[in-house]
Parts: sequence; structure tokens; C-alpha cells
Amino acid sequence: MRDANLARHPAVAIWEVTRACDLCCVHCRASATPRRDPRELDTAAALDVVDQLAELAPGVVVLTGGDPFKRPDLERIVGAAVERGLRVALAPSVTPLLTPLALHRLAALGVSRIALSLDGPDVVTHDRFRGVPGSFERTRAAIEAVRDAGLPLQVNTSLTRQTVEHLPATADRVADIAPVLWSVFLVVPVGRAALAQQLGPDACERVFHFLYEWSERTGRAVKTTAAPAYRRVVVQRRRHAVPQERPAAVNDGKGFVFVSHTGEIQPSGFLPLSTANVRETRLADVYRHSRLFRALRDEGRLGGKCGVCPFRSLCGGSRARAYAVTGDFLAQDPACAYEPPGWATPA
Repeated sequence: MRDANLARHPAVAIWEVTRACDLCCVHCRASATPRRDPRELDTAAALDVVDQLAELAPGVVVLTGGDPFKRPDLERIVGAAVERGLRVALAPSVTPLLTPLALHRLAALGVSRIALSLDGPDVVTHDRFRGVPGSFERTRAAIEAVRDAGLPLQVNTSLTRQTVEHLPATADRVADIAPVLWSVFLVVPVGRAALAQQLGPDACERVFHFLYEWSERTGRAVKTTAAPAYRRVVVQRRRHAVPQERPAAVNDGKGFVFVSHTGEIQPSGFLPLSTANVRETRLADVYRHSRLFRALRDEGRLGGKCGVCPFRSLCGGSRARAYAVTGDFLAQDPACAYEPPGWATPA
């Protein structure tokens, strides 16, 4: 999707259909708990959101949580979305609710992709991160079940200061799995994630170069979440290579929109600033015209080195991380190591 079109149609719409989840992940953005929130959108309201998403026409709708399988009406929501012509992906938690039968039913409904999380190369690392013993082995079984259902598999990996040392071994695991996409999340201090979990600028830079080299070596696609500077590294590394398609300049509120379990409309799940609720305001109107979303798409308003960076149109810095650390969603990305030409870091 071309950048100019992102102001009207986001590349990605994330819908947190519930915050209920039976895992207890140390980094959970949603601070999920096993019980469903009584304020959660009911089935009628959820089907209205499907209509609003069809009007917005994003590139893909990702149903997430919490754990989407905690909603008994999940299949009805998925079926309605597919019928409206939406491309629907699902990011479930790996719990006993994720059964082979459930995956086959989703495949029959027309789900386009399943995203499963793998946050470490072994039982100890992954289970400690997910907070429930047995998660690693269930994930291995779920990967096979996704494939058996004929569904494309995406692997998500969250990186913190505590897990980044395992990245090479995790990458080897992912290479063996051979997903259609490896999506690497650089954790933002939101929800249960603490500031001490966040990677520093130099560590982020090393991760970006590692991911680029892994992708080149394996031929597998990589994307990052809350780390748009990866796109800058890709462009820098490809300057003397055969020209390839420019990475999409998606960022919080720019080609990306998030709907919470209660209907709040936000630029992303990691940037929890609400401008309106789908119960009162149409999603497309908020995404296209609200002051918050328009500000996030205006690179001329970026502060610090992000504002003068030659890569600001492609990257723009993590607006979620800037807000979480500084309280200003237009401030420079505190986890970016790159210094634009002529930029002098304030003393």
C-alpha cells in the first residue's frame, strides 16, 4: 500500500476483541486477566465494528487480545468480516483453547493467517516469559496444527533486555519453522512491561542489523513492531544492492489503527491515546480526520532528531515509545541510535 493512501486506508487494523487471556506474560501490553471485561463490546457492537472496518478498508484486520478464543462469538465475528471482504488474520494465545478443530474451523471461514508467539529458543526462556509452564511445548504443537489446517503461519517474537541475549538461538528456531513472516516486537513500557525491559539504542541497532542479515541469509521476510528504524537499516544496507521495493512507512496512527476491547480508537495498542469510541463515532472518520491521527501523520511536527532525520518519512521513530518514555508522542524516539547529519546530541 502506497504511503499517500495510508491517510485514508491503513495497512493494518488491529482489533483487540477481548482482554481476557489465560496466560500471564511479563510484557503484556493489555495487562490481560482470565476474566472478560464486562465493558467489552457485545456481539451486536462487534458486528457493527465489522461494518466500520469494511468502510475503512484496511489492508488486513488482525484480531488479537488478550486471547480472541476467550470470546464465544469469535467465529461469528470472523465469518462476518470475511463476508464483508476483509482480509482477516488472528493472533491467538497458545492455550488449551487453541485446538486443531478450532484452527480447521477458522480455515474454513477464510482466515488468511495465524500469528503465534515464540519468545525464546527453549522451554525455560519461553515459559518464563509467558508465565505459564508448558507454553513452549504447546506452541510447538500449535505450529504443526496451523500447518495441518493449511493456514499460513507468522511467528511473533518479543524482545526485552532479558530475552535479547537469546535472539540468535531463537532466530535459528524461527529459521527451522520457516514462517511466511517473522514479526519482532521491541517491547514498549506499556501495561505490564516495565521501563527496565526496554532495549537501549545500541542494542536496538545491533538487533536491526542482525535481523537484516538473518533475512538475507534465510530468504524469510522480517518486520518489526514499535521499531520503525529497522526500515532505515534495511535501506542503508541495500544502497549498493539490487534495488528492491521500499518498505511501507507504517507507524502508530500512520497506516495503523487500533480498536480496544471496549471500542476505544487508538493509534496503536502501544500508544494508548483514545480520541473516540466506535459506539459513538465512525472508525473511518476518526482515522482520517481526527487531530491526533493527523498529527501523527505530519512528519513536520516531529521533535528532536526525528524532526531533522533524512529517514523521517520512512521511519518517523516509534511514537509509542516516545510517549511512554517522555510523555510527548511527537518527541524523538529514545531508542534510536542514528544521528542525522549535522545533529549534535544536546549536552
